[in-house]
Amino acid sequence: MNSLLIGKKAPAFKASAVFNGQIVSDFSLDLFLGRYVLLFFYPLDFTFVCPTELHAFQNALEIFQELDAEIVGCSVDSPYCHLAWLNTPVSRGGIAGVTYPLIADMNKEVARSYHVLNEEVGIAFRGLFVLDKQGIVRHQLVNDLPIGRSVAEALRVLEALIFHEQNGEVCPANWKKGEKAMKPTQEGLEVYFN
Repeated sequence: MNSLLIGKKAPAFKASAVFNGQIVSDFSLDLFLGRYVLLFFYPLDFTFVCPTELHAFQNALEIFQELDAEIVGCSVDSPYCHLAWLNTPVSRGGIAGVTYPLIADMNKEVARSYHVLNEEVGIAFRGLFVLDKQGIVRHQLVNDLPIGRSVAEALRVLEALIFHEQNGEVCPANWKKGEKAMKPTQEGLEVYFN
């Protein structure tokens, strides 16, 4: 099975989720067509590294939304578990204050369709997917279970995608918003390095 989804339409699904503080039974990424989406998978609710990531994404949510992007989390927990975790204070290992949608992937089909399911353990690796406004996967990164991801890097990738779409220029290694990019020509390459 080819696990590379870059340039392909993001796998479609309908699943239960906690969205706007309520359990919904038919959540789909189609709700966000016309906006960028950062879809991230995490192993389990009520664990150790996962809440650090969920809070880090929440802390940057306003910045992502200013870039016309939505954040969506997903794990194999039930929607009731998500809701309980959302209603648990941070001081007790909860994620109270997280406002973006959390998908409940109990049958593991969403994680499997995005090729991030650890079949041996039955939970998702830490996958991150950046979708453009048409729902095409433009970035994917998968970390092993003990390695938390960088929200700053996810933001940098989104900013690079937006910059490329707006200007047609490509972003070199370690590019950050406001820095010089490159025209995808030999002449542009020479200008960048001079």
